[in-house]
Amino acid sequence: MNNRRPTASMPRSTDPTREINLTVNGEPISWTVSTRMLLSDFLRHELGLTGTHVGCEHGVCGCCTVIIDGWSGRSCLTLAVQMDGADIRTVEGLAASDGTLHLLQQAFHEHHALQCGFCTPGFLMALVNYLERTADPDLSEQSIREILSGNLCRCTGYQNIVAAVRQAAALMAKKT
Repeated sequence: MNNRRPTASMPRSTDPTREINLTVNGEPISWTVSTRMLLSDFLRHELGLTGTHVGCEHGVCGCCTVIIDGWSGRSCLTLAVQMDGADIRTVEGLAASDGTLHLLQQAFHEHHALQCGFCTPGFLMALVNYLERTADPDLSEQSIREILSGNLCRCTGYQNIVAAVRQAAALMAKKT
């Protein structure tokens, strides 16, 4: 992570600040943040985790989806100060430490389930959350499309994403 702190030459905000302690992708973090800073901005600009994308800034497009304490959530609608004590997982935290892709990332690659890639991190985080939390996931096209409905993509027809989810779910079931 980019652990840069403001320097004397950088303008400092006059917003009230608060120290937060949280875990991001398994790493404990202590940071002082503006009480108005969004989680998406904290992840991107303070920690350098730019995989969390910002699209609509209204929680509609799903590009900013991360996993917060085991549940998918919109980082553009969440204040960083609300995350004190939280466990956050971003798309950067999906791959293994040796660089091996998560099974869903690998399935997206194999099924060409992305095009421009802007929405992909949000899709991955929402889908990983569903697949990891659900013992026997419903893999019908209708169910998968319902899960996908919280994320918008202008490039794909979603069919390859559905195929990737099915493949990843089958591989994840074999691992357990």
